[in-house]
Formats: sequence, structure tokens, C-alpha cells
Amino acid sequence: VSKQVLGQVLRELQPLCTAEQQFIEKFFQLSHSAADLQVLEVSMRTLSSLWPRGPWPSPFNHYFVLFLRLEEATMQLLSEIFSCLEAELRGLLDVCNKVHPFSCLQVLVTLNDFVLEEGGSSSALHSSFLSTILGNLLLLAKSNFKRCIATLCREMEEAKMPSKMKGGILPSLSRFEQFVNFSQELCRTARWRRELDKAHLRLARSVLSSIDSLSSANLKVSTDMVMMENFHHIHCFLCQKEILCLEGVKREAKQRYSEHMEKYITQNLGQPLEKLHHFFEGVKARVAQGVKEEEVSFQLAYSKQELRKVIEKYPGKEVKRALETLYRTTHKYLSPEENLLPVVWQAMQQKLTRQYQEFEHLIQGCYAGSGIAMDFTLEDLQSYFSSITLGN
Repeated sequence: VSKQVLGQVLRELQPLCTAEQQFIEKFFQLSHSAADLQVLEVSMRTLSSLWPRGPWPSPFNHYFVLFLRLEEATMQLLSEIFSCLEAELRGLLDVCNKVHPFSCLQVLVTLNDFVLEEGGSSSALHSSFLSTILGNLLLLAKSNFKRCIATLCREMEEAKMPSKMKGGILPSLSRFEQFVNFSQELCRTARWRRELDKAHLRLARSVLSSIDSLSSANLKVSTDMVMMENFHHIHCFLCQKEILCLEGVKREAKQRYSEHMEKYITQNLGQPLEKLHHFFEGVKARVAQGVKEEEVSFQLAYSKQELRKVIEKYPGKEVKRALETLYRTTHKYLSPEENLLPVVWQAMQQKLTRQYQEFEHLIQGCYAGSGIAMDFTLEDLQSYFSSITLGN
């Protein structure tokens, strides 16, 4: 609505101001003939080539001063006739800016497009009274737009997390998406992109900063899980929009999403085989300290007997039950709108498979010939994951 109203006002003003300017120039004999303008243009080009740094000859200076005086007289008369025009237009811009949270962008694009279109179709607009006013309004519109973006960034970066927040997508991401969707629809055919690209980049950085702030928030669920979901969400959104200036942000979001998913999986995978994990971490630490593999079993804490005790705590049925509990917990806290459960569950399966293979390798290397083996095989582990996936 604001775009239509502002555009209509400008279209109706343009012929009115142009006609009034032409009348004044003709009535008061303030206009320049086409021949005069051509002489001035040729003279300026010639003098610029002969005296690139000046000073120019006095006859030309006299002619140029006369030209400026005629322009000044015309503008002074128009300023008196349209004394309240700029103030009224500024008031209209203020009203338009209040129609929608991002109307300042709409106002800026409308003004910019009008100046380009009318200026391209009518050379009179370049030196007209209206062009001067529109130039001032463009500066105001740019200032309002920058102020809007700065406020939006500050709100994103300084927003405090709700005390009862259990997860999900941050409000700052939704706000960013609203702006991007609005701006893309508005500026699809606009010939103005530079300021918008700057705004997109600045807002995107503020969004990443708002996600980073979760690390210090007092959440009731895993911080890594919430950060993983939010980085995943912004990455998917940017993939859909394909905004060239945000390619770097998109790559960073993907990297951060992967990092926090790895942390979340590592944090949760300690549950199914926790004691086995701790036992073999100790084995690896002894080997790293210089103990030979075949001598590890002579360490009291890592003897064959201690290993058997730990393995006895993880019969196949208990491992499957622990995995079922892990699946339910993961399903409970992951946001359904992100649909990350299949991705996370598959990554957990891959990581636990690698962990199992590492355990087997350490048993073969450090407890060779002992006949010690885990109660379940790798094939059993794979079947546990499959049955849980199919059962849910």
C-alpha cells in the first residue's frame, strides 16, 4: 500500500513541478536555449581538456556564472511556490515507514526507482526543482533504512533467551527470514542492490551471533542440540534463497551445524556403552604413555579380569535397551520442524559402529589370545539400530 501511494504521489508531482518550472523560466526569461546549453557543454569539454586544473579564461567564467544565476533564480521562485512540498513529502515518508516493520526499504526502493526511471526518460529532471527535493528524500530514506537495520541487529544480538526455553528455533532467525523474504520480493526488479546486500550480510552476522549466545544461556536441554538445530535451520534457508553475498555465511552455518551435531552425538553416545568407553579410553592412554600393547593387561586397572567385568555389564539385550532409551530421548527433544532425527540417528549409528570397531581392535592388540569378546557382534549392533528405526 505504501509503495502504491508514494509512487502515485511522485508520478503526479513530476508533471506539475516540471510545468511550473517551465512556465517560470519562460515568463521571466530565465530559460537557456538549446544553442546556449550546447555551447556551454562544448566549452566545458574543451576547457577541461586544455586546462584540466584551471583556472579557466575569464570570458567563460563570466558565462558560467550567468548560467548559475539563472538556475538560482528559477530554484528560488520554485522554493517559494512549493515552500511546504519537501516537509509534506517527509511527513508522507514517515507515515509510509509505519505501515510495515520493513517499509523503510519499500520507501527507499520506490524513491530510487522513480528517480532512475524519470531521470532516464526526461533530461529535465536532472536539473529540476523536484530532483533536488527527491535527492534530499533519498538521503533521508537511506538514513532511515540504515537505522532500521542497526536496530534490528542490536535486537537480535542483545535478545535474552526465554527462561523456560526448551529448544527450537530462535525468534531472531524468524525475523531475519521475514526481512529476506520481504526484500527479495520487493527488489526482484529493482536496480538497487548494494545497500541491500550490506544489510543482508550485517543481519546474517547478527543471526549467527544470536545463536552463539546460546552457549552461555541456561537452557533446560542440550545447548549443542539447540545450536545444531538453529545453524541447520539458517543453512537450509540460505540454500533456498541463493543470495550471492551470503555464500560465506551459508558455509559457516553448515560448518557450525556439523560441529555441534558431532558434540551432541558424542555427549549422548556415552550412555549405551559408557563403562566400556571409559575403560578403553584408559587403555589408549596407557599405550600413548609408552606402555606396549601386550603389557597393558598386566596393569591392575586394565587386566583381563577387569575387562571381563566391564564386558559382562553389556549383554546384547541391555545394549539394545539402552539404544531404545537413547532414541526416545533424542526424539523427545529434537524439534520436529527441523526433521533432524533421521540424520542424527544415522550419525549416532555410524559413530557407535566406529567405536565398537575400535574396541575390537584394542582387544585384539592388547588382549590377544585371551579369548575375550563382547557379548554382541557388529552385526547385532546394526540390527539393533535397524529394528529401532523401523519400529518408530
